[in-house]
Amino acid sequence: MHNVTLISTNHKEYGKCNADELHKIIESICPEVIFLEALESSYTKYDYFLFSQFEVYHERLEIKAIQKYNQNHPLKYVPVLDIGLSDEFYKKLDTLCEHNEYQKLIDNGYLLTNEFGFQYVNSEKGIQLFEEMRELGNHILSNNEVCQKSDESIDTYENSMLRNIYAYCKDNLFNKAIFMCGAAHRKSIIEKIKRYKTEENLKLNWTFYGN
Repeated sequence: MHNVTLISTNHKEYGKCNADELHKIIESICPEVIFLEALESSYTKYDYFLFSQFEVYHERLEIKAIQKYNQNHPLKYVPVLDIGLSDEFYKKLDTLCEHNEYQKLIDNGYLLTNEFGFQYVNSEKGIQLFEEMRELGNHILSNNEVCQKSDESIDTYENSMLRNIYAYCKDNLFNKAIFMCGAAHRKSIIEKIKRYKTEENLKLNWTFYGN
């Protein structure tokens, strides 16, 4: 049986949202496979060499937690991104960050993440904040062409991750896996997973951490 737990994360450490806390969560699930929102180049053979020989941890939160877990557990690490996000996505973000109201929402998210860690990141409250940011962003940009192309890029980006997870599961047997993905994608990834459950022949047993 393919049991997969979605864990929403940050890519950088903030307060209680850190590699040690994520490592505890991973340990509690004890997966054989970890799918990560990452390109193949995110964790190179040289990165692995530095850690295995000199215990130099990766700067990215999720990979650092994976390294900690892999010290005591056999593990298959599977990066699931084919592509990065588009130029329009970063152009949209740069524009929005110039607006005080939008920046206040970002700062509020940092404060809550810092104080409550993965409890907040994997909560309905966390989803609601990202929804507020999305709605405010569309209002500020009047849902212009850059905004629309950015949304299309995010949709393609998320679909590629799920497509690669299902492709891996069709060819590989395991009992427990984790899919770690940035918290900003939580709502849409969960919605996509629900659609996959009705459309895909391969049935995965999904669990959403924090729900």
